[in-house]
Amino acid sequence: MSLTIAQPRTAHRSPASVSTDLGTVTSIRSRRAPAAPPVPDGIPTSPVVAPQRNRSLPEGTEARGFALYVGIDEAQAAAAGTSLAAVVEQLKALTAQLVPTSETYAAVAVAAEGSGGRDVDVVRLALQDRSAVAARKQAEKPEPEETGVVIDISRKRVTLDGEAAPLTYKEFELLQFLVLREGQTVDRAAIIEGLWSDGEDETPNERTIDVHVRRLRSKLGAFEEIVRTVRGVGYRFDRHADVAVRYASTPSPDLF
Repeated sequence: MSLTIAQPRTAHRSPASVSTDLGTVTSIRSRRAPAAPPVPDGIPTSPVVAPQRNRSLPEGTEARGFALYVGIDEAQAAAAGTSLAAVVEQLKALTAQLVPTSETYAAVAVAAEGSGGRDVDVVRLALQDRSAVAARKQAEKPEPEETGVVIDISRKRVTLDGEAAPLTYKEFELLQFLVLREGQTVDRAAIIEGLWSDGEDETPNERTIDVHVRRLRSKLGAFEEIVRTVRGVGYRFDRHADVAVRYASTPSPDLF
């Protein structure tokens, strides 16, 4: 529920119902307040004070009223022994008591059943409150796409500019073996010993390791240089600015 109070200048007609992406704003007919209506029991009154300049207003502007966003659904009002209409009428009566020459306009924000969220936030968004709309757009802004190479040890996958690299299990194991030894030159014999257990039918020789590395590099595309050849020795993983490594929360089984 929103209560908007403004000083009378030029009356504007508002549509009876305005649809938004979150709900519908249904207007309640505004009436000029009587000169001196009775104040409902239990509503406090405020003493007359001299007007003060609102420091938050930009120079050259003036305040013409305000909007009070009230988050109350029908069930809450009924539980308190009242209704939304009664709350609106009492707020309007209080405003007329404080400022007899004021005009008021009330609008009820209607949302789909079960839409969830805090009532006051639904009201602010349905009535297009600028700060609430800006916050909603910021929250809905898509996350920027990942660029470069992301080597996710925990999920055993590699992405290149956001696209998954089609590595085989053994190719990923080879890359992981080098990543876990970042900056170290690993010879071919160490790779064979680390990735192929004793007794396997197809234990490769050192020349076969070169073939595995060549296939791995071809699938890394423009980022193939992260796996570097050290002539006469073996291979090494070098991290660049466009390479990110995500480690598992538990220790890798590849201990060294």
